[in-house]
Amino acid sequence: MRLRPPPGALPAATLAAGALLSLTATAAPPDRKTESDLPRAAPDVPAGASTGEAAGERIDAGLGTPTEAAAQGNEAAAAQPLPPPVKPGVELAARPPPLHVEYVQYGVALVAEISLDPGAVCPRSGPLYSCILGSGGGLAIRGGYRSPGPWYFGGAYQFTKMDSSNLYRLGIFQQLRAEMRYLPDIGYRAAPYFSAGIGGIVYGNEWGVETGGALIFSGVGVELEVSRRAVLGVSCVYRPVLISGWKDTANYERATAIAQFVGFELLLEVRTELGRR
Repeated sequence: MRLRPPPGALPAATLAAGALLSLTATAAPPDRKTESDLPRAAPDVPAGASTGEAAGERIDAGLGTPTEAAAQGNEAAAAQPLPPPVKPGVELAARPPPLHVEYVQYGVALVAEISLDPGAVCPRSGPLYSCILGSGGGLAIRGGYRSPGPWYFGGAYQFTKMDSSNLYRLGIFQQLRAEMRYLPDIGYRAAPYFSAGIGGIVYGNEWGVETGGALIFSGVGVELEVSRRAVLGVSCVYRPVLISGWKDTANYERATAIAQFVGFELLLEVRTELGRR
């Protein structure tokens, strides 16, 4: 036997359900979602396709499941070589430009004259075998102009006490020279240089003049810049000397000859600034 609801029960239930829904809507307002919060469809899944269909298409295409694809991507990333580490850039300090300063450069030097060959001044036989012009040592005084570039031009006076085999009490060999140096800029305090020059000589007993002649020379050296205004240096030069014939104090006639010397210098020079370019 089928029971029937009492008359009026259905409308009352409908009213009660409507009142309950209205209260629920007032107490909890609908959550407003922004466009960014809305789920987006995967770019490789066509609209209207379900997740299962998309996964099936990936499997059918040989791509595997999403988990397998992620694992394959991680393996591929691990197989790629790591890029080399990037070293921080280090800027080398640029070399400062030269000062381009002009100087007057002057100083003194301890010198040694080593006789290589006295020539006809000291023949190897006969009564003139005793050599009146041997090796010796002395002092040089010089001064000149140092350009802003690599050049030096100046003059020097040098005297040396020579070994005269006791034919002279004090044999003094004097030189007056014009000289130049070429000093390339290599960026260090110690710099090599090339030197050359010409000059004249006189020779005699106790500062006397009994003979004279001319000389040329060329050589190399090293200059050490102790400070901006002082330099130390050493040099070696080859010096052929033309000496005219003369009669010495023992009344021996000495023939005109070309004597050859090697000179060594230990020099100390000072600079005085003239100006800047």
